[in-house]
Amino acid sequence: MNSKPMLNAYPDSLGRNLGDIVTLLKTEALQNVFSSFYILPSLYHSDLDRGFSVIDYDLNEQLADREGLDQLKNMGIDLKLDFILNHASAQSPQFQDLVEKGEASVFRDFFIDWNHFWEGHGTMTEEGYIQPDESCLKQMFFRKPGLPILMVEFPNGKKVPYWNTFYQEVHGRQYLGQMDVNIQSPKVWEFYRETLEKIASYGAAIVRLDAFAYAPKAPGKKNFLNDPETWELLQKIHALAEPLGLTLLPEIHAAYDEKIYETLAEKGYATYDFFLPGLVIDAIENRRGTYLAAWAKEIVEKKISTVNMLGCHDGIPLLDLKGLLPEEEIQSLIERIVSRGGMVKNLHGQKNLYYQVNATYYSALGASDEKMLLARAIQMFMPGKPQVWYLDLFAGKNDHEAVRRAGESGHKEINRTNLSTDQITEGLKKDVVQKQLALIRMRNTHKAFSEGAEVAISGGERSLEIRWEYNSAFATLYVNFESGTYTIVESR
Repeated sequence: MNSKPMLNAYPDSLGRNLGDIVTLLKTEALQNVFSSFYILPSLYHSDLDRGFSVIDYDLNEQLADREGLDQLKNMGIDLKLDFILNHASAQSPQFQDLVEKGEASVFRDFFIDWNHFWEGHGTMTEEGYIQPDESCLKQMFFRKPGLPILMVEFPNGKKVPYWNTFYQEVHGRQYLGQMDVNIQSPKVWEFYRETLEKIASYGAAIVRLDAFAYAPKAPGKKNFLNDPETWELLQKIHALAEPLGLTLLPEIHAAYDEKIYETLAEKGYATYDFFLPGLVIDAIENRRGTYLAAWAKEIVEKKISTVNMLGCHDGIPLLDLKGLLPEEEIQSLIERIVSRGGMVKNLHGQKNLYYQVNATYYSALGASDEKMLLARAIQMFMPGKPQVWYLDLFAGKNDHEAVRRAGESGHKEINRTNLSTDQITEGLKKDVVQKQLALIRMRNTHKAFSEGAEVAISGGERSLEIRWEYNSAFATLYVNFESGTYTIVESR
């Protein structure tokens, strides 16, 4: 995986579709800025969660087509695409076949029959599902209240419970939801192989494994990040992906002190730097580089391969900071972002288990151009592959109207505003946008950031220095947190 900058957007985030984004990337303003593009999964056929409930992995021709993907390839831009290992849409052909044919469906075991899974580990209820033993339940990690099941009515009227970790909605025998797949089924592995081949054919270099840590399940286990089953699954996926030239990027949110990022690195995988977004805000707002510098040094010393970001489609992660920042500092960070219009999302209602704050990064920084540019400069000099959320690039503000339109559970829409071509044209005139583009272009083209470059981190409590050097070329970022300013010294 190269360490050049990566754009991150939905196919309709910048204009009407992927074709409009390709046109934008060809303009002089965006020349030589990005070498990769993370296109969010609404480019597939999907029905919920803006792409993360996949019906099938064929292209949604209204948003993306082969011509657009081929043009990106011809521009030298590789792709990062999603593969959702844990679940498929209730509208997927596999689940629809199950609903239509019941016991006779060839996909009878493609999804997880709850009663088969828990046989011998619980008590059958009058409703027709097994209530797992308390000794098993107390180990489990839940993403929503109640048992994670959907009662599926077969054609003969029999109701069969199937595992359903995430969203569900029932209208008679019509279902919406994200149905967990059964990784013990050969048909699932056939599906995995075919999907990876399809994703590779689109021009993917990186495959983001969404929700993969939920896929391995066993009675009596947490059923999130089961050990060793999670790592065994990852290795089997790697064996399918490697011959296709695909790099896997497992997506796991976990507290710093759990050291999951270290485990991934030790096993040879890249990891998301979910720590950077909060650490940068902490550094800028509290005028200290201590925690940020410590993390940057750790990445370098332990040779951890990362993809980093500031904002993204999901919000600003904070659960991950536990063990890296003191608890009271995390709380202070949350309160500051919320005071600036952000929205707290507690993980399935549990207090003090902070998952993320939904806000644009620009708003989280108090809508300050100077702070946004400092944050971007730090990101561009951090070790790892920088991923740039399109709305951050255009200094987008919290979109509370979009949240209201989305209704219940619409909090993420605060940071997903689609920009029209006119808004993009106006945005490109802004100084904060042009200066961000210059920083990203430098990271993309400067010889100092070549593969194999030496990276050195230093500084005091109120300062930070990050130096990249490759042969005779170097680039050094000097940050003064007291004044909130930065300087770049470079030689090509």
